[in-house]
Amino acid sequence: MKAWSRWQDWATLVAGLYAALSPIWVAGASGAAPSLIVLGALIVLTSIAALAGPGAVATEWLNALWGVLLFIAPWAITYTQGQGASWTSWVIGVLTVALSLTALPSSRAAHHRAVQH
Repeated sequence: MKAWSRWQDWATLVAGLYAALSPIWVAGASGAAPSLIVLGALIVLTSIAALAGPGAVATEWLNALWGVLLFIAPWAITYTQGQGASWTSWVIGVLTVALSLTALPSSRAAHHRAVQH
């Protein structure tokens, strides 16, 4: 697998960017802004690392972790009353986990090819 070519990592990068920037346009995101910005930025940074090194399996697991944290953030940080921010967290969280897990097999394959050579 070539660097910068896995579509799942590009999609998680866009999702993380959306989450990080969402407090600008999402209603009710004032209390959720730090969570959305930080977790969105972590997703973006981890996606860039995954794109640059397609055999780094840990990046896929990290993005899945950030997605889970983003999903539970509305309850843990108590911003469920802000529907826009909550739905952004839930949708981007699930999307990030799903994309990361679908990229995992190709990441493992790239890792195994790199280790064998």
